[in-house]
Amino acid sequence: MKMRKLANEELGRKTVEEFKISSKTPIIIVLDNIRSLNNVGSVFRTADAFLVEAVYLCGITGTPPNKEIQKTALGATESVSWKYYTTTLDAIKALNENNYSVYAIEQAESAIMLNNFMPNKIQKIAIIFGNEVKGVDQEVIDASKDVIEIPQLGTKHSLNISVSVGVVLWDLLLKLGS
Repeated sequence: MKMRKLANEELGRKTVEEFKISSKTPIIIVLDNIRSLNNVGSVFRTADAFLVEAVYLCGITGTPPNKEIQKTALGATESVSWKYYTTTLDAIKALNENNYSVYAIEQAESAIMLNNFMPNKIQKIAIIFGNEVKGVDQEVIDASKDVIEIPQLGTKHSLNISVSVGVVLWDLLLKLGS
């Protein structure tokens, strides 16, 4: 069977206005001190693809408008809602006040493996991704409801943050039935 690649105008993409008024996936992505502006842009693009509620940028994480973020976001900073917090703990406090279950994505003792994690379909979720070198800060882990770990089988046991975001969001979307 021969398949024809779809042209951009055949993809049924939402306009920025349509995106903003669309019902969102009840997930907020929290970036804890992300160094790379390219990673930040990539996360925005993934957040747009999965129609997530928002991205929270914390600490040293760069914010739009920024040409380095835009290079990989490809306009997603215009569609995806975002907020900046001086610290990730401030973001967690705000999320808790708004009844989100906050999970750190990290390798930790007694972490729940992503394949074993079953989200509550009526609970809003926030997922925290950490610094490219240091990961999620321990105080942020301590303030989270729990830790979810992405199972890995190779020698490196680390994924780029933007890859981790894509893996976790896809898994959660499947489980939430979105």
